[in-house]
Amino acid sequence: MSIRPVDVLLRVGISAALVVGGYFHADLYGRGYRYIHFIGPSFLVQAAVSFALAVLVLVGPWTMRLAAAGLAGGSLVAFALSRTTGIAGFSEIGWDPAPQAALSVAAEVITVILCAASLLLYRREAVRYEARS
Repeated sequence: MSIRPVDVLLRVGISAALVVGGYFHADLYGRGYRYIHFIGPSFLVQAAVSFALAVLVLVGPWTMRLAAAGLAGGSLVAFALSRTTGIAGFSEIGWDPAPQAALSVAAEVITVILCAASLLLYRREAVRYEARS
């Protein structure tokens, strides 16, 4: 299979969205979340994994895009839980802290959408490649 420009653009977009989401988690960790039991370390891990996956999505196999979608999807679930039932006794209300919450959610939604598009493109190309063989 050949690498298509649209695939490169999708990988770059996924990587950029991961960096943005990771940045906001690292920023919130530094602004005081580090002192929240369980939540603080989770924010730091999420940021570190986001930065690592941003690089791996650019150069790695399709499974890295699947991992990126899983990370972003998990972050969205955690966000929803933190505003409903809470996580480990921690809960927040609305879009606070602003604007980090909204921007992080936007980055994670974009990550999931771009990963889905990239994986669908990959699957389509794989089917075409197999049909030619």
